[in-house]
This record gives sequence, structure tokens and C-alpha cells, in this order.
Amino acid sequence: MSLVDALALALPGRLQPTNLRLEAGTLTCLIGPNGSGKTSLLHALAGIGRSSGGTLIDGTALRSAPPALRPKLATYLPAGRDLRWPLNARDLIALGGASAEQIDHYADLLDLDVIEARTVDHLSTGERSRVLIARALAPQPRLLLLDEPTANLDPLWQIRLMKLVREEVAQPGRAAIVAMHDLDAAARYADRLIVMSAGRIVADDAPKHVLESAVIRDVFGIVRQNGHWVPSAAND
Repeated sequence: MSLVDALALALPGRLQPTNLRLEAGTLTCLIGPNGSGKTSLLHALAGIGRSSGGTLIDGTALRSAPPALRPKLATYLPAGRDLRWPLNARDLIALGGASAEQIDHYADLLDLDVIEARTVDHLSTGERSRVLIARALAPQPRLLLLDEPTANLDPLWQIRLMKLVREEVAQPGRAAIVAMHDLDAAARYADRLIVMSAGRIVADDAPKHVLESAVIRDVFGIVRQNGHWVPSAAND
């Protein structure tokens, strides 16, 4: 059995019925234009909102799992970084269901000690991102669902984060699916690329095969030229 088996996931008007399997030890990157259904697929996998279908993780139905078990099965990092709660970083991370030891570990990995004196509503967007990332990682879930995790991070932290996610999924019985816009970063870190368009999966393969296929031109309107992405002739 796959680590993750998602069946008939759908959101009316946003995500067409979709089946998806994820193997342990893999990092899957989800790419597609704005509005293509990436966030909707992550929401459906996480059982957020009015999605239909269901996600099995290690044979356990995520939607019906007890609240205390859910963070051990899957965690979700939203694309939004707006935080208005006057909490310190560790208290916010604790809301995600991690132990004190796990909180300390990920606070250290994400260099959160330097912002400890301020509450999260007084942090920069990049600093808030690192706190929310720590909250998603700290419970050490079977499945990480990350929506644009590198957004708002400086270049060094973008590299550090993606290396950290790769290290996380290298642990036994874990996997991650990451939505992102940077095609080159997706190719660098992913084992598998899924392309979405109009609420459905239109390509699913190894990064090299996807990025060299016509689907990138057809979906994004760009082509690779002299090592750079440029508008296709039809979109120039």
C-alpha cells in the first residue's frame, strides 16, 4: 500500500475528481498557474473545507481521525502568512500539536530564538513564515502539505527550507507535497512533478520529463531558451 491514497477528491468549481497516491520517502512538487487548483488539491488532501472524497494515510482515514492523531498524520502550511495573535513563536507552534522537545528542535533549526522577544503579530512576513513552517514540521507528520513554503523567504532560507523538507521526507514513513511557482527549484528538489490546470492534473512524472514536455508551454505559456524561461511565441 502507498503511504497516501487519496480517492475522488473534489471541490465544486475548483477541483475536478482526482485520485492521487504518494509513496513514502518522496517529495512531490505541485505546479500550475494561479487558479489552477493547487491550493484546492492541498485543501482536499487535508480534508479542509467542503471537499468530497477522502485521504488515507497509512490506511487511516484522515478526515475521521481523532483530533490528537491528525497532526501525526498530516499537517498543512497555508499560503497566507497573516497572523494577528499576540503569541510568542513557541506558543503558536504548540497549537499545532507538537511536544515541547519537538518545538525546541524545530525552533532551533529555523533560527527562531532570535525573534523570541517579539510576538508573532510584530514579526516580518519572512519571520512569520518560519514560525508557521515550524508549526507544520514540528509534529513530524506522515504527510507534509506545504503551500508556497518558500514565499517571503530570503534566498538563503529558501535553500535551507527545501533542504530541510528533503531531510524530513527521508525519515521512515514520511512524504511531502509542496505547491510552488519556481519551476527550477521544483526540478531541483522534487522526486515528482504534478502539473495542474483548470482544476485537474494534466501531467505527473519525473521533473526532467515534465519540464521538457510540451505541457509547460501549453499550461504556462513559456518555453526554455538558452537556459532561461521565456514567453512562448504565442505569448510574446
